Amino acid sequence: MMQRSPIAPPRLETLVERPAPAAFRLADWTEMTKPGITLMVVLTAGLGFLLAEALRPGFRFLLLLHTLIGTGLISAGGSVLNHVLERETDSLMRRTATRPLPSGRVDPDFALLYGVVLGVAGLVWLAVGTNLLTALLGAVALAGYVFVYTPLKRVTSLATVIGAIPGALPPVMGWSAVTGEVGLAAWVLFGILFFWQMPHFLAIAWLCREDYASAGFPMLTVLDREGAQTARQMILYGAALVPISLMPSVLGLMGTVYFVGTLALGLAYLGASFAFARTRSTSGARWLMLCSLLYLPGILLAMLIDRITS
Repeated sequence: MMQRSPIAPPRLETLVERPAPAAFRLADWTEMTKPGITLMVVLTAGLGFLLAEALRPGFRFLLLLHTLIGTGLISAGGSVLNHVLERETDSLMRRTATRPLPSGRVDPDFALLYGVVLGVAGLVWLAVGTNLLTALLGAVALAGYVFVYTPLKRVTSLATVIGAIPGALPPVMGWSAVTGEVGLAAWVLFGILFFWQMPHFLAIAWLCREDYASAGFPMLTVLDREGAQTARQMILYGAALVPISLMPSVLGLMGTVYFVGTLALGLAYLGASFAFARTRSTSGARWLMLCSLLYLPGILLAMLIDRITS
């Protein structure tokens, strides 16, 4: 008679509860691309594209698709590389300690390869699908985010301002994909994104200031405990955004619908900055962040309505 094997078969409960190998955790690999940020980057690239296309008859959907895919891949790759570089400081903050890398669910070497592949794929996609200038702008944005902004976060509060520069390049990339050049209108788009980002980033930094302090990041909101300087910066950047955001109408790229809609959105965004300045509270920062998240889709909608009705 056959003897029973000394190794008992695994129970069903064990098989069910056993976590999947790290390489197959789709949610982790998706999380590292920062889908929310990547979506915002893609939307802003589309903003630049649509403004440039408004000057031409017809609409080149395939070119738009190449622009958005290439830009999205670059943004995703930069986000993954940011995860790799900040995995140690992420482990020190409550809101980031459970991310795939600090928690040990994903191997850093695999994540590094993943980020590089995404970034290079995006650059190649733009070079082939749009033009070399757009790919070059993408390379500048990727390098600025990964190699300049990310390490500077540990050194100076000015990293936020510096990081807004690569963050403002996607609409310029959308413009250059259509026109093959970077002119005044493209720099106006750069200005809109640059000044929009600052109150947005500062609101997030206020909400996460304790985490940033525990990780040793010298953010403005960490150094400015009372929030007076933070509030002033929010108001100044928000005030500068209002006239700059109206420039597409001044330059003849957009009409009255865009002008009125963007003016209303800009004043509401600025009003949220003033509201934070009065209270310097968590609720004020949350309200400002919500306004910032509604602002860009709002001006994109105003742009689309303007184009349809003109």
